Amino acid sequence: MNYLSYKTVSVNKEHANKKWYVIDAEGQILGRFASEVAMILRGKRKPCFTPHSDCGDNVIIINAEKIQLTGNKMDEKYYVHYTGYPGGQRIRNVKEQLKRKPIAVLEHAIKGMLPKNKLGDAIYRNLYVYAGPEHPHQAQQPEELKINTIKK
Repeated sequence: MNYLSYKTVSVNKEHANKKWYVIDAEGQILGRFASEVAMILRGKRKPCFTPHSDCGDNVIIINAEKIQLTGNKMDEKYYVHYTGYPGGQRIRNVKEQLKRKPIAVLEHAIKGMLPKNKLGDAIYRNLYVYAGPEHPHQAQQPEELKINTIKK
C-alpha cells in the first residue's frame, strides 16, 4: 500500500460547507457565551478546520440586550473610547453601554476572541447581532443552536 498517494485536504472558502445558526443570548454569561460563538465562527468545531481559511459558520445572535455578567461587572467593567481630540476620552460602564448600544457589548467580546488580522476581519463579517428577538435572515433558513453556558 502506497501511503504517498494520500493527500491532506485543505478546505478553502469556496469548499467550506457553511451553515447558518441562530443563537439566543438571553440569560447567558457574556464571556462564556462569546467564546463559544467565536469557536463556531472560526470553524474549530468542524472536522475540516483549516487555520488559514474562513471555514466557520454564520451566526445570528438574538436578544443581545439580555446578556448577563457575573459579579459586579455591570458597574465595575468599563469600555474606554478615545475620539482623537484633547480631552476626548469617553468612559462607559457595561450598564450604560447596554442601554445605549446593547449590540456593541457582545460584538466587542466576540471580536476580541478572533484573530487580529485580515482573516479575523473576514470571520467577523459572518456575525449578525440583534438586540431583540427578531432578525431579517429567514431566507437563509438558520437552524436554532442551543449553547448551555449558564453557570452562576
